[in-house]
Amino acid sequence: MAPFTSRGPNDIEPNILKPDITAPGLNILAAWSEASPPLNVPSDHRVVKYKIDSGTSMSCPHVAAVAALLKAIHPHWSSPAIKSAMMTMAKITNNIGRTITDLLGNIASPFEYEAGHIQPSKAADPGLVYDASYMDYLLFLCGSTRILLDPFECPRVLPLPSDLNYPSLAIANLKKVMAVKRTVTNVGTKNSSYSLRINPPPGYSVKISPATLHFRANGEKRSFSITVKVKNTAKKNKFSFGSYTWSDGIHLVRSPITVSSQ
Repeated sequence: MAPFTSRGPNDIEPNILKPDITAPGLNILAAWSEASPPLNVPSDHRVVKYKIDSGTSMSCPHVAAVAALLKAIHPHWSSPAIKSAMMTMAKITNNIGRTITDLLGNIASPFEYEAGHIQPSKAADPGLVYDASYMDYLLFLCGSTRILLDPFECPRVLPLPSDLNYPSLAIANLKKVMAVKRTVTNVGTKNSSYSLRINPPPGYSVKISPATLHFRANGEKRSFSITVKVKNTAKKNKFSFGSYTWSDGIHLVRSPITVSSQ
């Protein structure tokens, strides 16, 4: 076994769906440096402490603040668990209950909002979380071969990038069929049972086993397999979107699915 080096800083791992989540970022009242004019042009010499701004730089502080609040509520939760709570509890509708759209008014896709729009109050009580350790991420990087891991030694049989215990599932260039594994941790009540609802991506079949998860205690873990198969109706070299959701009648633990086939 030998460590590997990076293929380059611009490589992207297509088997992890990004972005993770979306948050308020349009017309946000934000603090502004007095060293920079609000319009950031030579003719603008104004000095302001606040400014209405938009963009991902406005969404990021909202997500960071929610993560900090969740850590205060659940100090023993790991960073992946906090991310999972925010992602699985996100919604894919806007404030008036309609499907999220882009700036042009077109229906947006998970490539634009991924898991959906953040819901902080629901994230505080997600029911289940997809946790992952530092070692899990190192093994993921072994399989993706995108980032320098020296001096970490990867196993001879490299794991599939899609096997990372992530709150979403992305499979790029699927040939025929692929099976991956996920593990959820019960962070809700004891003696709970979760049933499954699958919304398969058009052109693919999705089978998840087992279809029911039973938990006797808080902190208990349960694993399940996800098998995705290409159907004759799949559009080649084009991504298709779906989801699967675990529910105990109170929580809706939703994970997006993104698949493309060769």
